[in-house]
Amino acid sequence: MNLLNQKSTHLNLSLEKEGLKKYFMNKLFKKISESKSLLMTHVVIGYPSIAETIKIVEIMAKAGSDIIELQMPFSDPVADGPTIMHANDESLKNGTTTKDCLKIMGILSKKVNIPLLFMGYYNTIYNYGVEKFCKDSAKAGCQGLIVPDMPIDEEKYENFYKSAKKNNLAVILVVSPLTNDKRLKVMKKYAQGFIYAMARTGITGENTEFKNDFSKYIGRVKKIINLPIAVGFGIKEKSQVDFAHKYAEIAVIGSKLIEIYKDTKLNKFAAISKFIKSLQ
Repeated sequence: MNLLNQKSTHLNLSLEKEGLKKYFMNKLFKKISESKSLLMTHVVIGYPSIAETIKIVEIMAKAGSDIIELQMPFSDPVADGPTIMHANDESLKNGTTTKDCLKIMGILSKKVNIPLLFMGYYNTIYNYGVEKFCKDSAKAGCQGLIVPDMPIDEEKYENFYKSAKKNNLAVILVVSPLTNDKRLKVMKKYAQGFIYAMARTGITGENTEFKNDFSKYIGRVKKIINLPIAVGFGIKEKSQVDFAHKYAEIAVIGSKLIEIYKDTKLNKFAAISKFIKSLQ
């Protein structure tokens, strides 16, 4: 049973009712309500260089990405596997700063006509200044934030959620197969835009084999948190994208795109474009 077809209209009405159309999901919900399967792709800002980051994002958008997450490099990206960790390390060696990331967001938000998100770790945001970061991100054209190490029920982090809301930034929360119903009910209070569901536990980039209970897992999340689902972590080929789309609205590709760019000797941008088109 395709939960996308079952849930999409209801989700769209719920979004309107809750007044969340101020977030970027209004355009995506239109696609979802038309039963379209969406693709989110990922880059690490500053890898291999700032100039190449800009070009890669433009290529991704033109090839058919519906959403792109721009990862701010960090020295200890705990949720990421070797491929993305290496990209983080190289970006930091290149001297990429949070200010650079905001500048790149500002450039790209004017070049592409799809939602752009920041993905990063809380320490990066905290060091920059939570309120200032949210304000500057929104000003640059960012439309949402994915912060995988962000707690949701600790009072000292309330300022982050308030600042994001004040600046119309959707906070995309991350769940895993181990997230229990009690936790999901707490997350429901904070969740906006969509939910990023890890296809499995572990780190990014490792190959994913969808377990038999995957549909139950996604169904459980949808039942409690009435938002679209993006499935990521280890998705590397079209068959996996197609399987994810049976149960979720959005499939996420990250490490594989970095591997393609790194391993292709000639026509790197063309290789990225060809791969994204092959997933549709």
